[in-house]
Amino acid sequence: MFRVGFGYDAHKFVLGRKCILCGVEIPCEFGPDGHSDADVPVHALMDALLGALALGDIGKHFPDTDESFSGADSISLLSHVYALIRKNNYALSNADITMVMEKPRIASYVDQMRETIATALNIDLNQISIKGTTEEKMGFTGEGLGMKSYAVVLLNKIANN
Repeated sequence: MFRVGFGYDAHKFVLGRKCILCGVEIPCEFGPDGHSDADVPVHALMDALLGALALGDIGKHFPDTDESFSGADSISLLSHVYALIRKNNYALSNADITMVMEKPRIASYVDQMRETIATALNIDLNQISIKGTTEEKMGFTGEGLGMKSYAVVLLNKIANN
């Protein structure tokens, strides 16, 4: 049996904040604002994973009202989410992540981002696709005020042992 999940996240940019995307710190004068490390594409990926099995969303599992998640490393949270997926006898077949923003440009970091995600989930590199795009100066992303990210996943049922 297969399950499909879709995730979305968006954050505004703040000057002087670290820009962490897919677990990789990108040199930049601004970064996404948020309660945790605000790793927007990883948040979208977690929501896609949770949604595929109707397990709620990241707000349910890691509420921004809980101070223990203040500044949390989203890659660690992702590992926790994937452990829930595995506990439910599913495994990731593949994930496709798209980041939408004018800046920073991510092309030179994509391989490192894919490796970080694959390592966190203990899966093959070819199971993770990451890409970036712009909105041609339209909307809040086009104006450089923030970013958004989409993720889609395909999970497959694994045999109970």
